[in-house]
Amino acid sequence: MPELNIERTHTLGLAGARTVAERWREQAEQEWGMACEYEPGDFEDRMRFARSGVSGELRVSEHRFDLQIKLGFLLGAYSGKIEEKIKANLDALLGPAPQA
Repeated sequence: MPELNIERTHTLGLAGARTVAERWREQAEQEWGMACEYEPGDFEDRMRFARSGVSGELRVSEHRFDLQIKLGFLLGAYSGKIEEKIKANLDALLGPAPQA
């Protein structure tokens, strides 16, 4: 099963990151048909999501977004395009990724 691990730093703080995570959840549910379960924490929130052929978890903290996605067999063939789309989505929500 192919896995995608996308990590992004940000300067939003936990409250700002929660706002962005909520927008991401709305998109995931409405546009991609995901079922999402959100668990707030003191220092890190977790959002688990799933639909046919896809499951994963978004961890949100004061400085990071960590997105881990498992793709089923059929979607695995499109993992590059899926990763590109997710990164573009995060760029729209968080701003462009910092250059290494």
